[in-house]
Amino acid sequence: MFLDKIHLFNGLDQDQLAGIAAKLEEREVSAGKEIFKRGSKPDGFYMVFKGKVKVTVPDSEKGERQIGVLYGGDYFGEEALFENRDRSATVTAVDAGILLFLSRAHFDALINKYEILRPNFQVSIKSRKLARSIRFKWLGKNEVIYFIARRHRIRLLQALLAPFFSMLGGLALVGLGFFLRSAIPQAVGWAVVFGVSLWGIWRAIDWSNDYYIVTNQRVIWLEKVLFLHDSREEAPLGTILSVGVETDQLGRILKYGNVIVRTFVGKLEFDHVDHPTQAADMIREYWERTKAITTRSQMDVMKDTIKQKLGLPLPKRQQVELSPVVPVDEEKVQKAPLWLLALSNVFQLRIEDGGKVTYHKHWIVLFRQAWKPLGLFLLNLFLSGWRVYLLAASTDPADSVFHINAAGIPALDGILAILLVFFLIIGGWLWYYLEDWKNDIFRVTNDEIYDIDKKPFGSEEKRSAQIENILSTSYARDGIIANLFNYGTVKITVGGTQMAFEDVMDPAAVQADINRRRSARIAKKGEDAGKEDRERFATWIAAYHQNMNEFNKPITAPADTESTNPFAAAGEDLDDLPLGGDDGIGGENEISDQSQAGDF
Repeated sequence: MFLDKIHLFNGLDQDQLAGIAAKLEEREVSAGKEIFKRGSKPDGFYMVFKGKVKVTVPDSEKGERQIGVLYGGDYFGEEALFENRDRSATVTAVDAGILLFLSRAHFDALINKYEILRPNFQVSIKSRKLARSIRFKWLGKNEVIYFIARRHRIRLLQALLAPFFSMLGGLALVGLGFFLRSAIPQAVGWAVVFGVSLWGIWRAIDWSNDYYIVTNQRVIWLEKVLFLHDSREEAPLGTILSVGVETDQLGRILKYGNVIVRTFVGKLEFDHVDHPTQAADMIREYWERTKAITTRSQMDVMKDTIKQKLGLPLPKRQQVELSPVVPVDEEKVQKAPLWLLALSNVFQLRIEDGGKVTYHKHWIVLFRQAWKPLGLFLLNLFLSGWRVYLLAASTDPADSVFHINAAGIPALDGILAILLVFFLIIGGWLWYYLEDWKNDIFRVTNDEIYDIDKKPFGSEEKRSAQIENILSTSYARDGIIANLFNYGTVKITVGGTQMAFEDVMDPAAVQADINRRRSARIAKKGEDAGKEDRERFATWIAAYHQNMNEFNKPITAPADTESTNPFAAAGEDLDDLPLGGDDGIGGENEISDQSQAGDF
């Protein structure tokens, strides 16, 4: 049944679901039809049975902004009913499809009758509100956030306990200063209050910056510590093995717990999530839906192969959307200082050539390695300039940059000559570090990823892995400098090992590059897998279909059975041969199989 696959109705048995199904109204919609408009009165609850709809809100720049795309199995319209308010968004059909509609009266009766459903809807509504309030630039155009949550507020309260008691200590000092009529305790107390207030605000922001997200493509854990740490760990929905819930006694009382998402390479733990059972049900539903879509895609490929063999027209199927490429922030580029843009052009950190992308480590890494020779180079440059200035300011004719030596040959000033030799030595030192930095590269192609480390005049180390074998990716930016200059490390789990693209510029974009090519490769590999078997099976089906009339002719037994029986000469009885008895050739099962094939 359609309803028992939707997490909103978890907790109801089949008879109860059948009662709800009887009250549903089936509505056909055409592409472009507006289902309801923002600001309108809520008339009921909708579920997408077939097709696709988009959800939009007004936008001051573009006129309207798309905040979501809903597919078969999704639902909408419950928020306005629950909160008794007008519609907050406009919903329009993208494709022709079928919606299941439950009127407002029936919806209210349903919630009142089955209180067990209320938290299911509340978790969904809370998740959608949070998703609308935040805009993640790394999401794909049609990537839908199905579930998003912060840690439970109990974690915020725990984080604010230390600032709270410290605040009481500061206020006590202020009170003591008033009592003693002393300015020093008051000043110290107010300084403590101010500092602790900033500490509390920082902790609150830290709590609000961590998210657990499930989209129609992946499971994501975002963690950010203001100015210090930023990371995103994710795994494709297809790599999930199980979804479980862990709670303790306090969690059961306050309705929070841990949702454990286990994948091929470990687990993603959504700790202290509000209503964890409902959250786990949502994740499990979309995981199961992903598996169903994969199976359906394989069936579509098989159908297309058979139609191609029969010469029938092939339908145009929608391509699976790949993980998005993180867009360039043009406004940020325009505001960047000229010296930073110049460095970016001189030290190119990302070079794309066709389907191959090469990354260098951030130029900060080069500076960190080469600061000694660079400092000596600048010092040598200063000393050379200072020496030239002294020679130019001197009134002694012998003091000049070039002078005639005893042999009558023009010669460079001795000190400048020594500094020039230092320039050559320091330049060679700088060249070594530059070449070492340039030779340490990370590369992503459509088929493989590479980590290449080559020392000038030394050894070369090269690690590679097939891109379809990647199980999960994550990135992290640690420290104020890394966050300020936007560089970090992308970790890639391949089988039982891990590769790392260290200190790359914009690690979120690098992660997106890898995931996009991984998705494309897996899609291509899935399409090619079993191609020969599909072709052979399709050829059989096509041959049967084209010669169906001949196969359906009645079979007339020959007059001389002995002469036509190939086993007669051997003097053997057919019943004694290992042909499977009643299941053998020409039996009822074969006719049944042929009939089924004809129906197909």
